[in-house]
Amino acid sequence: MMFQFENKNQQSGSTLLEVLITIVILSIGLLGLAGLQVRLQASEVESYQRAQALVLLNDMASRIATNRNVAESYVTDTPLGVGMACPGIGATQQQLDADEWCSALQGAAEFAGENRLGAMIGGRGCVERLNDEEYMVTVAWQGLVPIASPPDSVSCGQGEYDAAGEAAGCQNDLCRRVVTTVVRIADLT
Repeated sequence: MMFQFENKNQQSGSTLLEVLITIVILSIGLLGLAGLQVRLQASEVESYQRAQALVLLNDMASRIATNRNVAESYVTDTPLGVGMACPGIGATQQQLDADEWCSALQGAAEFAGENRLGAMIGGRGCVERLNDEEYMVTVAWQGLVPIASPPDSVSCGQGEYDAAGEAAGCQNDLCRRVVTTVVRIADLT
């Protein structure tokens, strides 16, 4: 029977080197997962804000359609919402609707102490008259990351979201998000 002896000097340190390489590869993978998690959270917040904006958009569109005889009175000269004083409750249904919509854009249902949190960052709403029978309702808000700016034809909140995100590259309305809908008022007479 012959015994073979291994030379231990040839194998020394190779296991330690394999372990170090494995740790480096795992570290790179974990850093990639952490970056993905951050992007997923930002996407989740953006999605939540868009869903809330659509709820508020449909709310005002329904209010205008319901109060169709005075639809012209819903047109806003300036945006309603964050950073603006709400019109206050008045004697007409339109004044009540405008005040409630303004409060909802400011986050009337969500508070942290005395501060309104709102469903969207910097939510603002506008109603514009397109012609005798059509009104465009728009909700604008501050996005988290720069993407493409909305079309210039949608003026609600235009230029209002640049200063808040300059550090993140949010110049030229790249962080302004908008959703719009058109309310058509038919003549039923």
